[in-house]
This record gives sequence, C-alpha cells and structure tokens, in this order.
Amino acid sequence: MTPAYRSAAASQLPHTGPRDTRGLAAGALLAALAAMVLALSGCKTAPPAQGGLTPAQVAVLQQEGFTETDVGWELGRPLKVLFGFDEDAIPPDRIADIRRLGGVLLGVGIDHVRVDGHTDHTGSTEYNLRLSLRRAEAVARVLVTAGFEPANIELRGMGKGRPVADNRTAAGRAENRRASIVVTVE
Repeated sequence: MTPAYRSAAASQLPHTGPRDTRGLAAGALLAALAAMVLALSGCKTAPPAQGGLTPAQVAVLQQEGFTETDVGWELGRPLKVLFGFDEDAIPPDRIADIRRLGGVLLGVGIDHVRVDGHTDHTGSTEYNLRLSLRRAEAVARVLVTAGFEPANIELRGMGKGRPVADNRTAAGRAENRRASIVVTVE
C-alpha cells in the first residue's frame, strides 16, 4: 500500500517492488533506546532546587544567614543591616560584611538581588519612603564594589509599611530601621 502523500522527489524514484521495512523499524527502535540512555546518563549538572536555585546555592544562602520567605531568600541575622534613627549611612562595621557577602553570592552564580529599605513608624509616610530608598541605595553601592552590576540590583523603598518588630519600643523601632537583601528567583 502506498502512502497517502508523497514528496515530488519520492514520486520520481523508480518503483522496485514491495519494500522491506523491518530494518527501518529495528533502526528506529535502536535510536530510541540510545536516546533514552543518553537522556538518563548524560546530564551531570546539579538539578535546580528550590525556585530554580541549585543545591549549592541554597546551601550557601543558608550558611550566610538567609531564610526562605514568601518573597525570596531574605538575609537575616547575623548580617542584618540596621540603621540609626533618621540615617541612611551604613554602620562602618557592616560595610566589609556586605562586601564579603556580595563576593560569596557572586561566587556561586547569584548575580541578581533586591534590596528593600525600611524605616520605623516615626515621621511622615512620604519622608519614610524616601529614607528607606536611600537606605537601599546605600547597601546597593556596597554590593557594586563587590562586583554586582548596578542593573542587577533592584531597589525598593518600603517605608514604614513592613515592620518586623513592635514600633512601640525603642528596641523594636531599631529593628525596623533596616535594609533587607533578598535573593529572588524567577
């Protein structure tokens, strides 16, 4: 039986009688088996882990004090970046820590981060939005000195809208005056 359609070149070939397709079927089966073996054994790279990060990247994030949140991997203690009241200057003892952290992240292939600046509840909403953005920019400048491309750092000024501690106490307000480094995975 002939196929329902043919290419022009096939219709011009001389007909030599019935075709033996057993060799074609065996060849196709062999090719399929070879493809399966290659697919199962050929990939030696680490599979993506949580949210597209490799297991090595996740291990480094955890070692450096990041915790997985609903917004990505967020830096917590001991490298949390806190600011003084109405200040956007990074405390000098934190600059080297941020620079070192930037190098560690780049070393495992994490080259995109987001920096969220925050404030306590003191002051107007507009002022706190500007102050929180300046705090994020200050951290980003240090990450750039570690090798991050400025275009790979997303900045957000969150103002007083996302406190992590009680603003009714001085200690709580101090915890809320912060910048968060977040590794987002897309």
